[in-house]
Amino acid sequence: MTSPKPASLKDMYRTLQDDPFPDSLTLTLGDTTLTYRKRTWTIDGERKGLRYGENPDQPAALYELAEGGLTLGGVAFRAAGQGLVSAIAEEHMVQAGKHPGKTNLTDVDNGVNILQYLAARPAAVILKHNNPCGAAWSNDGVADALDKAYNCDRIAAFGGAVVVNRPLDRTAGELIAANYFEVVAAPDFEPGVLELLRTRKNLRILRMPGLAQLENFADAPFLDIKSLTDGGMVIQHSFRNRIRTVADFLPAEATSKDGVTVTARAPSKQEADDLLFAWAVESGVTSNSVIFARNGATVAIGTGEQDRVGCVELAIHKAYTKYADSLAFAAHNCSLYDLKQKAAADPALADSLAAIERRTQDERGGLPGTVLVSDGFFPFRDGVDVALAQGVAAIAQPGGSMRDHEVIMAVNEASPQVAMVFTGQRSFKH
Repeated sequence: MTSPKPASLKDMYRTLQDDPFPDSLTLTLGDTTLTYRKRTWTIDGERKGLRYGENPDQPAALYELAEGGLTLGGVAFRAAGQGLVSAIAEEHMVQAGKHPGKTNLTDVDNGVNILQYLAARPAAVILKHNNPCGAAWSNDGVADALDKAYNCDRIAAFGGAVVVNRPLDRTAGELIAANYFEVVAAPDFEPGVLELLRTRKNLRILRMPGLAQLENFADAPFLDIKSLTDGGMVIQHSFRNRIRTVADFLPAEATSKDGVTVTARAPSKQEADDLLFAWAVESGVTSNSVIFARNGATVAIGTGEQDRVGCVELAIHKAYTKYADSLAFAAHNCSLYDLKQKAAADPALADSLAAIERRTQDERGGLPGTVLVSDGFFPFRDGVDVALAQGVAAIAQPGGSMRDHEVIMAVNEASPQVAMVFTGQRSFKH
């Protein structure tokens, strides 16, 4: 049965789906039983579950693990009572807005996934379509991290979800209130910030105290269930990042078929710190993916490509676009695309646009000096060569390719020599 045609296209997004799902769900794995309870909230005097699923015509329900614990292969999984997004209750939903749908909560959840590896510093991530469009951490506080994350990609941040790991201060709140976001989640809010955020009536505001203790979750996997089109499923341990400190990186070294061993330059302290940050963000990016980063902030994120060199090229294109957009906004308080439209009828703006485009090309989209992480190894040196042409300074990748020695030779041949390390694990996310 297909979904009925809405009375108007806008009604499609305003209509809440009836929830046909049961109040409890039981999963039995051998001798272990896990019991889940459906989450609903009393909003405006009415009991409501998820607004809708992936799309407005898909009913959906949120379940929290309520009873049971699981150990597989000697590894203890996250147990009942450790919920984060699935444990959101009315007291956490400071402002329901239009109340959350599936995509709102899965965006927040992927923010949790990334921030669990960035607990050492104030950090912020802005997500859209379950991918980070900007992320940063900063010793100068959560507002600085959020500002950097936002300016990584102002365009994609529109309508996104903001997740931070420290209480939200007024400066950060002002940035959120001045722009359009769907969701903001923080462990707490400093005095006066909630009143500021509530001026955005449709903003979903979540107070999640667990965001301040994410380091307690990073070592325990959860049961990751992938449903198949035929109704079957694949069950796996969730991904766990093995690179928690700079010392966890492996030297990039490989031997060719001719028996020649090559070793890459080790990264500097700042390069290694940026690689550590970018690899943490990589855990939340759809594969194939690469991330350019500098000074604890993403510069460009290439997501979901079928080939690795194409993914690097996509990320470079995005970097150039975002760099030009930042110049347009600084000069004219409008986006790059608005400037292009206005420039078609205004010679002075056309000259300004041309100057912005020249500067973007001359400065290679702000990419010189960045680091690059890749969620999978480079099967050929082409992707590395493309990044080197943009002035990348250091690279982290899993290693393990038959052509690792060629890839290392590529960074060694660069002038100045580019650093490379191996992670010793792949970070695919399908």
